Amino acid sequence: MSERQQAAFALTNVQLLDPSTGLEEHGAILIEEGKIKAIGANVAGQLPTDILRIDGGGKIAAPGLVDMHVTTGEPGAEHRETLKSASKAAAAGGVTSIACMPDTDPVIDDIALVDFITRRARDTARVHVHPYAAMTRGLAGKEMTEIGLMLQAGAVALSNGRKAITNAQIMRRVMTYAHDFDALIVHHPEDPDLVGNGVMNLGETSTRLGLPGIPAEAETIMVARDIRLAQLTGCRYHAGQISCAESLEIIRRAKDKGLDVTCGVSINHLTLNENDIGLYRTFYKMSPPLRSEDERQAMIAGVADGTIDVIVSAHDPQDVDTKRHPFAECADGAVGLETMLAATMRLVHNDQLTLMQAFKALSTTPASLLRLKAGSLQPGLPADVILFDPNEPWVMDRDDLKSRSKNTAFHKARFSGRVLQTYVEGQLVHHYDPK
Repeated sequence: MSERQQAAFALTNVQLLDPSTGLEEHGAILIEEGKIKAIGANVAGQLPTDILRIDGGGKIAAPGLVDMHVTTGEPGAEHRETLKSASKAAAAGGVTSIACMPDTDPVIDDIALVDFITRRARDTARVHVHPYAAMTRGLAGKEMTEIGLMLQAGAVALSNGRKAITNAQIMRRVMTYAHDFDALIVHHPEDPDLVGNGVMNLGETSTRLGLPGIPAEAETIMVARDIRLAQLTGCRYHAGQISCAESLEIIRRAKDKGLDVTCGVSINHLTLNENDIGLYRTFYKMSPPLRSEDERQAMIAGVADGTIDVIVSAHDPQDVDTKRHPFAECADGAVGLETMLAATMRLVHNDQLTLMQAFKALSTTPASLLRLKAGSLQPGLPADVILFDPNEPWVMDRDDLKSRSKNTAFHKARFSGRVLQTYVEGQLVHHYDPK
């Protein structure tokens, strides 16, 4: 990321939206030395006459998004995605901070890899990049990593990537150590033994397509186990992606007990369902799988009532070598950094979420969970700000994606809502040019 913008400037004539303070009013933001200096309805009238003013045209100015679930190809699979290309995609989607999963080659399971990601991002990325540390060596779920050293080296949380830890004793040890370091556990709650050879949601649709199904219990049993272990160890636990109404109820009961438990949902599971797979469209093969429409509606309700804390892109770049296969044989995953906010706006336009609820789940809460100086427009914080038109219509085309991989689930989708400008520490890192 380039050096901070030194000259002060102001975003004026904007609709301010900040879930961290509940601010929602017309006003301006003064940015100086990469930080927010002042914000509010009275700022524009108090600006020096010679300061650079950028007219926001009455559009929304909000905190940059914080994506807690981003897989990149670097190191090891740079042909799919690099930190540089992922950061370009993030900036275009209004994401100013990304948390990188440890599923790389080699795995981010020692301090050298944590340091590599941090340094590489500093030199090449447009947005903030924060690595997760692997909970077990090689993500194998057998031997615990040097958790404390990797946290000291800059890892923001602990994860085992897309591979769940099935051994309850190993998970208990990891959680115990995580508690000692006050570190957040971000786990993928999907039992691989129950998943078996399943490739989509178990039900009528999987039977009709002749595809082996994945039962909801593959997720719910793992969520229930993890929460019991979190209660036993007292650690901070986050279920990275849930997709089932029963998982939601388990999380809700844990929160009612006062446990330090949170959860996330991908934008895919909020806006798509198993019927979108259609005639074996591989870009809709995901982990967890797309569920029924009833489950999708339950996920939306969970975000609206606050039981689901975070919305993630689940950005997972795959290329033709891994996606252009029969449905049962292709890799899971879809890219999502550039479409996460626009797809969330579908729920806002349908009156299923408010803008405040959406940005809280996309920005403020994930920043809080990862303890980042982000997700807020409060004075003194880094000026990670996006200018956003919630009503700008556009048709998504995968050829226009900034990501190296084009495996989007939203090719030719119609959206209303586009990021016009993205600022990271006061630096303009994305500007939408309609030409």
